[in-house]
Amino acid sequence: MLIRFKLDENLPRNAEVLLRQVGHDVHTVLAEQLGGNPDLRVFIVSQAEERILVTFDLDFSDIRVYPPASHHGIWVLRPRTQSIENTLTLLRSALRVLEDEPPQGRLWIIEPERIRIHGAI
Repeated sequence: MLIRFKLDENLPRNAEVLLRQVGHDVHTVLAEQLGGNPDLRVFIVSQAEERILVTFDLDFSDIRVYPPASHHGIWVLRPRTQSIENTLTLLRSALRVLEDEPPQGRLWIIEPERIRIHGAI
């Protein structure tokens, strides 16, 4: 299943490589010269492109501002440290869950020990 992702500017390039290697369509905020833009602008562009936004930015986990039913999916990564390996480990974990859980209309908080999914289909 091909998934469309938008990676926020705070994610390492290795995250893009990993997602592409497993066959997904990936755009990045930096490649599209959206770096430094307000969160809302990044969100709007992601939604216009029907992409899951992947980020470390906790602001995107505020369901009052970004209600799950209003978007194509947001993944907030919460590694112990933002190392490349920790980031890739969280993404691999999320990809396994993605096989059984649809991302659309849901906020995923992806932590080392669990993935919390908010919102309903």
